[in-house]
Amino acid sequence: MFPQNKIIIITAPSGSGKTSITRHLMQTFAQLAFSISAATRKARGMEKNGLDYYFISEADFKQKIQQGQFVEWEMVYEGKYYGTLKSELHRIWQDQKIPVLDIDVKGAIHVKQQYPESCITLFIEPPSVDELKKRLESRGTETPESLDARINKATYELSFKEHFDKLIVNDDLQKACNEAVVIINQFIHCH
Repeated sequence: MFPQNKIIIITAPSGSGKTSITRHLMQTFAQLAFSISAATRKARGMEKNGLDYYFISEADFKQKIQQGQFVEWEMVYEGKYYGTLKSELHRIWQDQKIPVLDIDVKGAIHVKQQYPESCITLFIEPPSVDELKKRLESRGTETPESLDARINKATYELSFKEHFDKLIVNDDLQKACNEAVVIINQFIHCH
């Protein structure tokens, strides 16, 4: 058993900088491996199966739910499922690495409940909901409706921040990345 089969979970409302911070951690620590999620949506652009996501059919996904093959899963929109396969965690542990899960707030709470001893959860918080709205608007990918939906979801997700081990307020990306490095370094080296 590699370091008690540890798990690192990074969660945040959309637009908080979770992906940038996760990337920074992956580049900093050789012993981390990104946990690839399963998804029922089609690959976008350059996305590759088994690299970005495991793209599977809705029927397949539902069968895996019934067989208890997921650590966490969620139907994000009607017919669109995302989840973390137990086999993915085992694959990473067998490589003597620590899986990093970049998942949403609900999923993070589910995984933490199943692995309370071996998990660390980081919640990346935007400086404010206004700032989050600005960041999402600047991406230019949102309609007014989807922006409202994301802001409402973010406000709801922020209400759970006390459930997580560490809070990082991302008002400065470099500072937030440095904070995350210190936390993960301690977690990797503790027994």
